[in-house]
Amino acid sequence: MTEEKKLVNAIIEGIQDRKGKSIVHVDMSAIEDATTRGFVICTGTSTMQVSAIADSVRDYLLENENIKPYNYDGYRNSQWIVLDYGTIYVHIFLKEFRDLYNLEALWSDAVITEIPDLD
Repeated sequence: MTEEKKLVNAIIEGIQDRKGKSIVHVDMSAIEDATTRGFVICTGTSTMQVSAIADSVRDYLLENENIKPYNYDGYRNSQWIVLDYGTIYVHIFLKEFRDLYNLEALWSDAVITEIPDLD
């Protein structure tokens, strides 16, 4: 398994630990002009859950893979939090903000893999 795949799987596990929904992996590795190799996107049901999911991903990656994000933003409003892991960005949205920004459509030429919800 590649390091990037391990990173994506660990991110997904961190999201699922706090019951994040509608998880997708947007693989942009074949897109020449993309600034990153991919996104993992998910939805939380409240600002409290959005921040809890972000914390869970950060904690899970630090504890299990010894990886810290390069940067993160969005905790102030917790409507859309982004975690920068260099090759992968994690986007955690409230539903209305995910619908508004629609990153999956913006990067529709990427390979998009939907991860089934756990429940």
